[in-house]
Amino acid sequence: MSGRVLVRLAIPVVLCLGLAPSAGAQGSAEIVAHPSELTYGPLDFELPDADGFRRELAGGVPAYLVPDRSLPLVDVTVRFRIGSWLEPAGQTGLASLTGELMRTGGAGELEAKAFDEAVEAVAGNFSAFIGSTSAGMSMNCLSTVLDECLDLFFSMLTEPRFDGDRLDLAKENELESLKQRNDDPVDVAGREGQWLLYGRDHVESRFVTGASLGAIRRDDLVAFHRRYVHPGHMVVAAAGDFDSDELAAKLSALLDRFETEGRDQAPWPPRAAAYDPAPGVYVAQQDIPQGRVHIGHRTFQRKDWGHPDHFALSMMDGVLGNGGFTTRLMKRIRSDEGLAYGAYSNFRIGSYWPSNLSITFQSKSETVAFAAKIALEEVDRIRTELVPEDELQTVKAAAIETFPSNFESAVAIASIFAQDEFLGRPHDYWRTYRANVEAVTPADVKRVAERHLLPDRLVMLIVGDWEEIEPGDADGRATMAEVAGKIGGGVTMLPERDPVSLETVGQ
Repeated sequence: MSGRVLVRLAIPVVLCLGLAPSAGAQGSAEIVAHPSELTYGPLDFELPDADGFRRELAGGVPAYLVPDRSLPLVDVTVRFRIGSWLEPAGQTGLASLTGELMRTGGAGELEAKAFDEAVEAVAGNFSAFIGSTSAGMSMNCLSTVLDECLDLFFSMLTEPRFDGDRLDLAKENELESLKQRNDDPVDVAGREGQWLLYGRDHVESRFVTGASLGAIRRDDLVAFHRRYVHPGHMVVAAAGDFDSDELAAKLSALLDRFETEGRDQAPWPPRAAAYDPAPGVYVAQQDIPQGRVHIGHRTFQRKDWGHPDHFALSMMDGVLGNGGFTTRLMKRIRSDEGLAYGAYSNFRIGSYWPSNLSITFQSKSETVAFAAKIALEEVDRIRTELVPEDELQTVKAAAIETFPSNFESAVAIASIFAQDEFLGRPHDYWRTYRANVEAVTPADVKRVAERHLLPDRLVMLIVGDWEEIEPGDADGRATMAEVAGKIGGGVTMLPERDPVSLETVGQ
């Protein structure tokens, strides 16, 4: 079956097969007395062939090109294996600004305003970012102006002007944002939680400050781009109204526009400083009526995608709190006790370094302790008791039945296979995905929970009004002293930090 048929026909057929009731003896759907009596045929889904979409561009650049003639649109995304881990000391924010100004700072012979107008004239949509471990530049346009848009897009990639006025404006906007970052408990929790679990020297623990922002000049953006944004780090994904061979030829020709001088081959995968978190309860004081709670610990780094615990951990996480209203955390904390709008877990396995478990919720100050007590009880329960088969089957069925949605469009197919290439994830991961999920047993869930959920290493961060949180609720169901005693490590009040410098206030 051709790639085009897979994209345009296979997914609608899947939806029809998944939704249509079983036919009666005469070939028509049987009319039943109540919707609960409807029966459904098995879900039939054919996985797209990744190799059929893969092309190798000039210089060996991998590209996944997925045609879809249903609409006259084309999406192209270029990913680079670069990120903020490459920033020089004292210039945190350089990578992010480089990505932003690649889009907003003009390109080629066009100054910033003229470049914006040229993109608008062809109804294009361009974007660019550089994050901690990856960069991405994307374009979307009508297929009738594909050549014009590709020319502009590769000007953005290869010849960004980094307009000085646009850079000054970006830095001013960033500085204003820094001044406000203590106002949002989510921002405070993200920063302090990152430092507690990963330390201050980790790649993803480096936050922009006024000083680091002030140390960045236009020449630094130019140098960062010249060194790292080049085909040696590139993976391409494209979907839409095109012929794959023709688009591959166009992209290969455009790659010649990259300069060859001054390139650096960034080390891959990125590295990060090791850190051993100290268990305990940590409090970032804020005078707000609710407490925002993050509970977690470090996990581990995958060495390959065949880790024997991978699928069992995913199902364990689905039972505990990574899902909808059927998860244990959601049912007990929200549905049964009404303590929070939501309570969630997320057990991550790191691709480049050990990642972390995260359990999060937000509750009224007086019920933070009770909600935290419940969360810890559920961690203990999934470690010590077998999950009932029907409860596990609900999580497995959700993973299996929503699996086709990963490939529901040409854009999704191109993106997911390009991400495989980027991460080094074998395409067969998807071919065996449903069988691996189905094979997970209650004993597997208990085994991985015992091995990978570590109550003696938990770090709890609370952003809120400690004076109101500490006593617990008026009904005496839990106090923070009780919770802290279960976690161990005591209670530590985190210092107030200046929002711009992130230095301790008063020092």
